[in-house]
Amino acid sequence: MTAALTSGPELARAVELLERSLGYTRVALAGIGQDDLDAPTPCSGWTLSRLLEHMEDALDAFTEAASGQVEVTPASPRADRVDSLREKACTLLGVWTEARTGSVAVGDRQLDAPLLVEMAALEIAVHGWDVAQATGRRTPIPDDLARGLQLVAARVVRPADRGSRFGPARRPAAPASPTDALMAFLGRMTGPVGGNSGEPPSPEGIAS
Repeated sequence: MTAALTSGPELARAVELLERSLGYTRVALAGIGQDDLDAPTPCSGWTLSRLLEHMEDALDAFTEAASGQVEVTPASPRADRVDSLREKACTLLGVWTEARTGSVAVGDRQLDAPLLVEMAALEIAVHGWDVAQATGRRTPIPDDLARGLQLVAARVVRPADRGSRFGPARRPAAPASPTDALMAFLGRMTGPVGGNSGEPPSPEGIAS
């Protein structure tokens, strides 16, 4: 049996998680106004405009990964960044719905395709949460989705990532919602924006 066939059920479950993450983040993106682009985000030193640029790069990378490897150049500046993100989100879901690859080459590492898609779901949903915080909507991630993403985060966030791409894990306030617990694990706080550090994983970051 080939690696692609072996990963079939696992990949299908990962794509379903990705679809739910994309649905949540599309709603967050719909709340962006032109006046929001310079707003701070939960990632220290990051404006919303810079975050959107990073999100577009990440969508490109995760889309290319469906071909079996990642070699992406940064996205060029666009005035219609939000529209571009929506288009690329649809493309990302489409390519992984049809994908049959069992593993993806990221730098000098091979990642199982289901794990990479789960990482995409984590990054997309957490950045959707970042957008919601920056625009003041503060919409939480749906509970079932947040619980699923916390399982992914527990597998992919390494101690070496703390202090660079993530802040130290925090103790959430009690009682903690699933979103609060996820964000606390990733080093984010659910209070005022601008005071957290790090960013969710991307293919390049995890491979480094």
